[in-house]
Amino acid sequence: MRAEPQATEVAAPSTAALAPVPAPPPSSAAIPGFEMLSDAPPQGLVRRFITTQRHLIALFLGGLVAHARQGQALGQGRRFRLLFSLERLLAWLVRPFLDKSIVGRPFPVQLRRRLEILGPTYIKLGQVLALRQDILPESITDELKNLLDRLPVVPFERYLGLIEKDVKRPIAEMYSWVDPIPTGSASIAQIHRATTCEGDSVIIKVVKPGIRETLNRDAVLLRLLGAILQTLIPRYRPKQMIREFVEYTRREVDLRREADNAETFTANFHDLPGVVFPRIYRQYSSSGVLCMEFLKGFKPGSPETLALSDEDRDRLVDLGAASIIRMLFQDGFFHADLHPGNLLILPGPRLGFIDLGMVGRFDSDLRRTFLYYYYTLVMGDAEGAARYLGAIAQPGPGADPAGFRREVTEVLLRWNRSSSFREFSLAQLIMRSVNLGAQHNLFFPVEMVLMVKALVTFEGVGQILKPGLDVAAVSQAHANAIFRNQFTPQHLFKEVLRAGPEVLEALAKAPSLITEGLRLLEQATRRSTENPLAGIRGTLFGGFCMVAGAVLAGARGPWPVWAVLFAVGIGAALHRDRR
Repeated sequence: MRAEPQATEVAAPSTAALAPVPAPPPSSAAIPGFEMLSDAPPQGLVRRFITTQRHLIALFLGGLVAHARQGQALGQGRRFRLLFSLERLLAWLVRPFLDKSIVGRPFPVQLRRRLEILGPTYIKLGQVLALRQDILPESITDELKNLLDRLPVVPFERYLGLIEKDVKRPIAEMYSWVDPIPTGSASIAQIHRATTCEGDSVIIKVVKPGIRETLNRDAVLLRLLGAILQTLIPRYRPKQMIREFVEYTRREVDLRREADNAETFTANFHDLPGVVFPRIYRQYSSSGVLCMEFLKGFKPGSPETLALSDEDRDRLVDLGAASIIRMLFQDGFFHADLHPGNLLILPGPRLGFIDLGMVGRFDSDLRRTFLYYYYTLVMGDAEGAARYLGAIAQPGPGADPAGFRREVTEVLLRWNRSSSFREFSLAQLIMRSVNLGAQHNLFFPVEMVLMVKALVTFEGVGQILKPGLDVAAVSQAHANAIFRNQFTPQHLFKEVLRAGPEVLEALAKAPSLITEGLRLLEQATRRSTENPLAGIRGTLFGGFCMVAGAVLAGARGPWPVWAVLFAVGIGAALHRDRR
């Protein structure tokens, strides 16, 4: 997904610019490099439905025309002459009713253009779909990466009015200078540089007017579309993809979440001063406005990168590996929209992360499984990595987990034998393994795709800083440290304490459950002279020992229930033996 960009280093504003906020230019004034956002109110639900359906039908018919054109070029009509002739006839009939500037292009290009015409919500949808290389064809995901990222902007005076209305404070009380030229304008927000009255250099990010209303209406229509497409193309799981999109986009519209994310990241990395996240100015922020620190640095690949020493490059690569692996496998809270534009190299050198509106989260079980998968992967254990990857997948109808594990193992073994790390891409390896899942009707959570994107970014930036970088070797040290930390006495003790309420609840209910179990067994015994529990005392005792071991190991499943059941069984067995 494209980011809401943050400015990199620029010349310091002039003395005149630091004077009180100047009178805004007229609303109709053009801003170089940007189109102006229309003042028209968002479409109503019915009108939006008609517009969306018109483009959906046009996309379907345009795809038919593109398929007929491609079939003719490949000579497919020779095998299916009748069907191909009917397709060509239908394409000829509908072509005059379609936009000539769109219908003559390949289907992936038609899809991108239709999404751009439908506006910000669908551009954001296309940016999310561009990540789903595990489900969609490569031709479509590659084209969707070209979606617009410099969208129409709000006039400057209206931009200032939005800030005052949302924060409920006059501009002059907050800022001594606001740049009238936007730093960037993406699908949801528009950002400008500014200077606070205290003299701090900041970035102001403002949600564009009408975005929330448009998103809510589009969400209703998208869910309807997802339900329809689910019956037509269930293999691509459109209903799930649309649900994921709506959930993530709604989070981005509330900028308070991004502020929370920035502060959470800062707390998680308090012991790693080389990794920086922008400070949030809560007093100047609200649900629709976010004021954050301007990080003065440059992006990887900028001319300034050439001036870095080898020592600085090594430090930045190590910081990148440490931060990505910590986010993914230690905290389970990671930057889900990571690409080189959202990274900054700061003096020190330090590594800065920006645009924190979209984050991914792993629960403890999923995070642990991801860690084991990544650890076995970088250590070269192909069978172990295939087993853990299969455990993450969600089986669909007709799933073949065994076949999936076999193919993944073969792919990993081939990669392990690769002689040149210049050709070794860990992220591509993971994505290729994930793509195999769709062929075996196994599907992965969206967090898996977002994790791969973070790894792709790390690899890309690492190769810029250190061409020929051995990503697996750099990752091993940090993955080993986190893996070992899972089994330290302190960590296991914390896991046991975390399960304390469940243990107490199980122990509190155990006497009544044992009494009830014994009563039921007593009644059953009167009906039968056969001893149903004979000879299994050792088995039950072994099961009890297994639960005790799980508790000591910090197991997080519903083990208190099993503990109670084993206790009931043991009590019943001993009671019966005494008789």
